[in-house]
Amino acid sequence: MVALVPSVFVSALFGGVAIGLAVAMLLFFNGRVAGVSGIVGGIVVPRPGETSWRVAFAAGLVAGGLAARIVAPRTLGTTDAPLAVLAIAGVLVGFGTRLGAGCTSGHGVCGVSRGSPRSILATIVFMAIAGAVVFISHRTGPS
Repeated sequence: MVALVPSVFVSALFGGVAIGLAVAMLLFFNGRVAGVSGIVGGIVVPRPGETSWRVAFAAGLVAGGLAARIVAPRTLGTTDAPLAVLAIAGVLVGFGTRLGAGCTSGHGVCGVSRGSPRSILATIVFMAIAGAVVFISHRTGPS
């Protein structure tokens, strides 16, 4: 009997391949590392000749999320968190990416694949903290 692969694994595989292709294409065609915090930071504080590709990349991220919401809404999950909490969390993540000189995509996807010791250490640290936060929030949050 053939076991069926749960759709969440298929969507994770598809997402991983899409991220890998996007990272490789940006590096190949533009010579840039796909660190989302740096890309968005370059939109907020624009540099001459750098805005159009950054806006296109960010728009692709938004379009991909919207497409996933339409095609496979259950794969994205849901949250009951108030908008204010999500906004504060976003600001804290932005602060953390500046403090850590990069984000999960820059360090975790691009830096680790290039063998950067700084990125490997950063990825270990933020994955450990993420695991601790999930563990604690599941132990202390509402049932």
